[in-house]
Amino acid sequence: MLDNTRLRIAIQKSGRLSEDSRELLSRCGIKVNLHTQRLIALAENMPIDILRVRDDDIPGLVMDGVVDLGIIGENVLEEELLSRRAQGEDPRYFTLRRLDFGGCRLSLATPVDEAWNGPAALDGKRIATSYPHLLKRYLDQKGISFKSCLLNGSVEVAPRAGLADAICDLVSTGATLEANGLREVEVIYRSKACLIQRDGEMADAKQQLIDRLLTRIQGVIQARESKYIMMHARPNAWKKWLPCCRAPSGRLFCRWQATSSAWLCTWSAAKPCSGRPWKN
Repeated sequence: MLDNTRLRIAIQKSGRLSEDSRELLSRCGIKVNLHTQRLIALAENMPIDILRVRDDDIPGLVMDGVVDLGIIGENVLEEELLSRRAQGEDPRYFTLRRLDFGGCRLSLATPVDEAWNGPAALDGKRIATSYPHLLKRYLDQKGISFKSCLLNGSVEVAPRAGLADAICDLVSTGATLEANGLREVEVIYRSKACLIQRDGEMADAKQQLIDRLLTRIQGVIQARESKYIMMHARPNAWKKWLPCCRAPSGRLFCRWQATSSAWLCTWSAAKPCSGRPWKN
């Protein structure tokens, strides 16, 4: 059995968010071997257990208190939330923060040779989807009646196979839709990955570890948005070479390089060039 004193984090075993989730944990300094077939991996340097599961199991594991944290797409989280509410449940969890990966959109798509004059064109039609509750919420708000065809994969083939008149599925680039003779006609939900926490009491040691982890995640995300510039330059020469950049954030470090007879200056530029002249 798992040790209840250790922080449990659920991530997707394989799929769209798997690699980015593993990279995020690694960049946060969590040393754990996630390149094996083991479904539970123990961190070497922190009291953390990583559970590798199906993405649609993660919201339930968090809501039911089996794990403490989960990294999941907002689309999967919202679908599970709507499903449980439809069954009369009152699911509880906290969204700690939105992450900077896993961006996608849930869209309606129809055959390319069919006219589209808005959602009303779907009235009375059969729509294939893996997200029946998100689809129902959207079309109910539009006052559109429809028939749902639940598929857990290969949703794009449904119109050609005669299973449905249209589909509602995740879209990243649209290439898969195009390959199956479909076109994206309406976005009904936009999603990114997010970090969620279970409801209920949390041991002080666990909560402190979560707070530390959140600080590291913020640092990782901020670092991805930053640029590190290193150049050989004499002091004050950078204003001529980088006239569009703002003053460097943090301290500037310069030292004389005897081997190259030049000054080596380094700094971290936290913001990209603004297009405006340099101002002190």
